[in-house]
Amino acid sequence: MTPALHRALTRCAATGAPLGPAAALAVLRSGAEDLPDILQAAHAVRRRRFGNRVTLCSIVNAKSGACAEDCAFCAQSARHPACRVPRYRLLDQEALLAAFDRAAAQPIRHFGIVTSGGALDHGGLARIASVLAARRPGATRWCASLGCLGLAQLRTLKAAGLARYHHNLETARSFFPRICTTHTFERRVETVRAAKRAGLEVCCGGILGLGESLEQRVELARFLAELEVDQIPLNFLVPVPGTRLAARPVLPPLEALRTIAMFRLVCPRAGLGLAAGRVRLGRLQSLIFYAGCNAMMIGDLLTVAGGRVEDDLRMLADLELEPVRANPAPPARRPRRAGLSARTPPPSPQRPARR
Repeated sequence: MTPALHRALTRCAATGAPLGPAAALAVLRSGAEDLPDILQAAHAVRRRRFGNRVTLCSIVNAKSGACAEDCAFCAQSARHPACRVPRYRLLDQEALLAAFDRAAAQPIRHFGIVTSGGALDHGGLARIASVLAARRPGATRWCASLGCLGLAQLRTLKAAGLARYHHNLETARSFFPRICTTHTFERRVETVRAAKRAGLEVCCGGILGLGESLEQRVELARFLAELEVDQIPLNFLVPVPGTRLAARPVLPPLEALRTIAMFRLVCPRAGLGLAAGRVRLGRLQSLIFYAGCNAMMIGDLLTVAGGRVEDDLRMLADLELEPVRANPAPPARRPRRAGLSARTPPPSPQRPARR
């Protein structure tokens, strides 16, 4: 490890300041011998911001297949007719609420309704709004990924009970045209900014291993930091036969861990989770939390199976990590001690880190 990278990691671990672009690239280029020091810094940043709390999420594939977009990785694209994925229209309210209730029986903080296509139509949005209103957020909160929506649509969903909107950028701006040509990177960014203006939390990340360069991974991380999104979900490409990226190699486990750590160190204030591709880490899965993750998706994904929920919960218990079920309660008011005036102010609580 170079002295410059060592100094940068030490500063990040001590202060929680974001890692600069040169050091971020050095993390991705580092060797196995440097990984313990990198993980130590990323873990310190995660602990500073999130303690031992882990946020779990799950999704339902509410509308599958027949997507007109041409995303190179996606089995649901109509441009990939050889992909054998289920094709069905938007699930009815009863099915969506049943899926939510199953999720709410687990320590799942966010439950996402995900639909294929560029954007859900007016009738579909009306059905989703009705579903949201039928289960007001409690320990489990509503999330949705419904495509490139506008500000008015997102405000309607928030009023119905939506807490968080998920909308990935997929990859860096400079690499996006290699992955999708039917819509632009800017359109995706506009949706993210509209969700923020609507007052929604924003979950926005991408997919790694699409063929992007290491520099483009840093580019994506820095742009997400600039957008100040609340949560960054990372996905590692799961090559699906029939897609244009079917022959792409899977990221090696240590490269995946270095990538997670880089995102944590560049984006110290955002939540960081892992979704697709986690099972490819094999016996190293638990190291994602030492690399900086404070969240993960559990259960099945859109078109591929996930791990067993019971196994994931056991892993968290073994690591003595605590799934988040609700927003932290405000600190209890301390009883007044003898001799203190009624006007004596209580000790100031620790100020939370700014987003």
